[in-house]
Amino acid sequence: MIKKLFAPGNDSPCTNLALLVLRAWLGVAMLANHGFDKLTTFGEKSASFPDPLGVGHAMSLALVVFAEFFCSLLLVVGWLTRFGAFVLVINMAVAFFIVHKGGLSGEHSGELAFIYLAGYVVLLIAGPGRFSADGSLFKKKECPTN
Repeated sequence: MIKKLFAPGNDSPCTNLALLVLRAWLGVAMLANHGFDKLTTFGEKSASFPDPLGVGHAMSLALVVFAEFFCSLLLVVGWLTRFGAFVLVINMAVAFFIVHKGGLSGEHSGELAFIYLAGYVVLLIAGPGRFSADGSLFKKKECPTN
């Protein structure tokens, strides 16, 4: 029992449950606290939204909405999870390193972006787990034995 509890299994039910919790937690938090507001107030924010990459204010906001709303939705469902996590990694890397200048404390702290970034990197590396649409759609088929 103890060995089973502490053994590092990369495909155990606990690992899959942990990936589900991480996907849902980060996805819902980003979507509800950041993405939904930017989507619903797009017209108001598009002219003055920060443009850290020099692509224009409206395009910067559109890219952020795509990441924070639509890619967060992909994480929650567990569909195209690595794609969604990749887009969110880029989004949070820009937020942390460019917008917040890599600051973890102070007036313009990027601590929250840094924490989100860590979670998205984990999902990018580990994938969605079995409890996901990807897990159902792309599961490995067992070879029949003779």
